[in-house]
Amino acid sequence: MIEQLITDHLDLWSSAVRPKSSAGRGSNSKLELTGIKKLRELILELAVRGMLVPQDPNDEPASVLLERIAAEKARRVKEGKIKKSKPLPEITDEEKPFELPEGWEWTSLGNVVAIVRGITFPASEKYIEPSEGKIACLRTANVQDLIDWDDLLYVDKSFVKRQEQCAEIGDIVMSMANSRELVGKVAYISSIPTGDATFGGFLSVIRPYEIDATFLMAILRAPQTRSILIDSSSQTTNIANISLEKLNPLAVAIPPLAEQHRIVAKVDKLMSLCDQLEQQSEASLAAHQTLVETLLATLTESADVAELAQNWARLAQHFDSLFTTQSSIDALKQTILQLAVMGKLVPQDPSDEPASVLLERIAAEKARLVKEGKIKKEKPLPPISEEEKLFRIPDSWCFCRLGDICDGITSGSTPPKEKFSHDEGVPFLKVYNIRDQKIDFDYEPQFVEKDYNDSKLKRSMLYPGDVVMNIVGPPLGKVAIIPSNFPVWNCNQAIVFFRPIDMGLNKHIYTYLKAGLFLASIELIGTAGQDNISVTKSRLIVLPMPPLKEQLRIADRIEQLLSLCDQLSARLQASQTTQLNLAEALVEGALN
Repeated sequence: MIEQLITDHLDLWSSAVRPKSSAGRGSNSKLELTGIKKLRELILELAVRGMLVPQDPNDEPASVLLERIAAEKARRVKEGKIKKSKPLPEITDEEKPFELPEGWEWTSLGNVVAIVRGITFPASEKYIEPSEGKIACLRTANVQDLIDWDDLLYVDKSFVKRQEQCAEIGDIVMSMANSRELVGKVAYISSIPTGDATFGGFLSVIRPYEIDATFLMAILRAPQTRSILIDSSSQTTNIANISLEKLNPLAVAIPPLAEQHRIVAKVDKLMSLCDQLEQQSEASLAAHQTLVETLLATLTESADVAELAQNWARLAQHFDSLFTTQSSIDALKQTILQLAVMGKLVPQDPSDEPASVLLERIAAEKARLVKEGKIKKEKPLPPISEEEKLFRIPDSWCFCRLGDICDGITSGSTPPKEKFSHDEGVPFLKVYNIRDQKIDFDYEPQFVEKDYNDSKLKRSMLYPGDVVMNIVGPPLGKVAIIPSNFPVWNCNQAIVFFRPIDMGLNKHIYTYLKAGLFLASIELIGTAGQDNISVTKSRLIVLPMPPLKEQLRIADRIEQLLSLCDQLSARLQASQTTQLNLAEALVEGALN
């Protein structure tokens, strides 16, 4: 049944995707293959409910297996090998989430396994290199889908107080303290490359008595078990903890041992199919993205507007098949911006006043403002070299530096500790307030003192229309235009702002910075694992300047094309939602 469920709906399992919430280990794809993830979860859930393989009436029933395990535990207690534990409470009907097949039995986890907590040691006693008298110590970071043996700590063997705290092949390692999403995560020890190993205090080892450890892994990884473990964990600010008091009485459904082996073989076979499906899907997505990037490159490499129009027409014929992922739509948006600032998005009009005249007028206005004491005189900026001109521009355009056309480019200030209310203060921007290339002040807003004329913050006051950019990353170069919902703003030192002498240029500056082409040529400074752009380098950024009238035509065309991209995104999101709902419906139908 399950094979047919997979094969009959291959397209759905492969196409049900959504953007990844965050980066993690594994694939570099920006998409989570949600359909295949749900399929894996379904396989595990069917496995632990007895719905994956048929029962065999000739199998020794699980009740006999449990009696044998109880006798083995009693023998070990008598021989002093393990401590006698308190009897676990009977499992209530509320703790039994499904009906058991013939031959299965409910029991508590603690009845069929030994659970050993990890060792403790001072932070000063951990080492990253092996040496005499040291033992490899697993920690939560090592508990991935498989045990990660490449990133180990080593501790003195004296911290291992009992032999049972040494890892054994066949152990299941569980993360007992972690984020809410990762607490209860398990991995199986199939080998110990270091020869011997122990495990830290945030981990426990689960050692089954006669139960197939791989089947027990399926139980602990099944969605319903994961939910029970997470919900039963105690929560602190950032950490969830699972206690032995909650883990030992966990209700688990135990099949006959022979059926456990059949289930494990079936799970392995089906997970292998999922692996193949995942590899094919990721290869297809990667090939698709490469195709999109290659075709978009033909646009930016077009010699002139006429050639661009031909290349665009060819691309437009295949919009529905090319722009089917958010990353491909984002690539299209970026290409539109790059074409705009290269002078390839709209045709030039020979009757436009050339950009050189506009720059002369700005220089004269800047000199006047300096003479009148309204702005400070700055040192002349160096001439623009040929190497700094990243691409050819139309004849009516000119290259200039941002420092030549802006007033006092500088970064923000360190915010005072005192905070003010909306009515009493000035909005204070931080890097996280620049989201999706605009100001999002609904996200953790902060206000600082309003009397800024006598304040240390006076230097970094912002006004509506100013262009801001983060200069500390990653990612570098997020930009936005200050909106008009507050008369004045301020920002922190990780943000630089640009205020053009002619405020009509702010949209063009914003577009150029958002296109991101300058980032490939600017010299970055690296400190404490972060790249940053100095204020001096920000002043030196070379800007391709179109005639003023052409800037208006470019802005209109950008608006039209980005609106098209937004429509594509909306259609994509609706399609993805439908696919995810269908995948969930298939899963629900299979379990009922």
